[in-house]
Amino acid sequence: MLLLARYVVPVSSAPFENGAVLVRDGEIVDVGYANMLKTRYPEEETRDFGVAALMPGFVDVHTHLDWTVLRGLVYDSPYAAWRIQTAKKSHRLTPRDWLDSAYLGAQEAIRSGITTVADVSRRSAAFEAVQDMGMRGVFYREVGTMDRHEVDQALDAAFTEIAEWRARANPDMARIGIAPSSLYTCNPQIFKAISEYAMDGTPVAIHLAGSQAEYDFVRFGSSKFSVHADELERGFGIDMPPWLATGVSPVQYVLNWNILDVPNVLAIHCVHVDEKDIETLIEYDVAIAHCARCNAQLGMGIAPVNRFLQAGLRVGLGTDSPAASGITDPIDEMRIALLLQRAVAKTPGEFLSTESVIRMATLGAAEALHLDDRIGTLEAGKRADVIAVDLSKSHQAPTHDPNSAIVHTANQENILMTMVDGKILYNGQPDGVAAADEDFVVRIESMRAKLRN
Repeated sequence: MLLLARYVVPVSSAPFENGAVLVRDGEIVDVGYANMLKTRYPEEETRDFGVAALMPGFVDVHTHLDWTVLRGLVYDSPYAAWRIQTAKKSHRLTPRDWLDSAYLGAQEAIRSGITTVADVSRRSAAFEAVQDMGMRGVFYREVGTMDRHEVDQALDAAFTEIAEWRARANPDMARIGIAPSSLYTCNPQIFKAISEYAMDGTPVAIHLAGSQAEYDFVRFGSSKFSVHADELERGFGIDMPPWLATGVSPVQYVLNWNILDVPNVLAIHCVHVDEKDIETLIEYDVAIAHCARCNAQLGMGIAPVNRFLQAGLRVGLGTDSPAASGITDPIDEMRIALLLQRAVAKTPGEFLSTESVIRMATLGAAEALHLDDRIGTLEAGKRADVIAVDLSKSHQAPTHDPNSAIVHTANQENILMTMVDGKILYNGQPDGVAAADEDFVVRIESMRAKLRN
């Protein structure tokens, strides 16, 4: 199939006008000017998207798709309060609820132009939904407990489930990893065990230095997150000693437990980091998942993205939990990331470009996940993960720079087509991916009503 559009944004090279992308057997075969490719492949089926941009599918480097149905239940709360309240509500969900919620999240992701997700969960719901719907993904099985007596049991359960996921995964489309739970809910022996388990290259994701509350908990032993708060939730009498202040930052704390030694680590957020922390991240080649909207919405802060990029760190954009950000829109994520970084820029050299954030949402994210040999750009030999973004609206004219037009004037509603591995999963029709059956809609509404009460 020959895909045509006014603009082609390869990401690996400069955008150009009146371009085309040839896709065969799930692979990008050729990229170039439309008139040349039509002459070169005269018998090829064509599809012309008109005044639109063809570009690589978005790689969402951090998601919690099974939390989609929790969206909007806790608004206008800072991170610590939001996290506690949302966790309480989530206990009302059944395994079927979690699965339905993940399917809803995956559908919304596809309609938003996301072709690959990196999802963190204690459940298999997102793994099952994403595989079933034909998306690409890296799935991190979350594990954690603060009680040292539960560590071995928790790890054994996680390792067993990881093996089960791998046995069921399509190796061309899914990779399975592990993620320790948040620092304030995780015994440090979990970090040590994961550091030994993942030395074979198993992907590891870790929420790190995301909020001031987490930073205060680790360094000073005092915040809304505390061992005693956990004890109140679980009941008195458990053998859990009080948290001892470490006197170091979250990055230096986990470094002490060797988890940064593993070869494939993705650190999520990294908002509250200093120069020593950044040097540590550089030394251990840690990739960064930047979730600008979530960080801003929950009052977590602004990550030093420009410093990360200047240091040569691999940085990708993530939409995080729909329960936190309210929307799964990678274009909106790019725009917010861009504007926040520009707002705090102190020199012209720190003025983030639209080209940079598009790279973070595609190739940069693929690099963060070690998938850049397969996806993230429009180049011959890459897998055919391609999207078309409509740029024909009146507020987008005249369009001279497709990078700027995508970031500044588009949103998820402008996605015309989402293709993964050469298969069109979304074709821009009003009914979306696959029309949800009535039972599915009823179940989603029932869940929302249950969670609101």
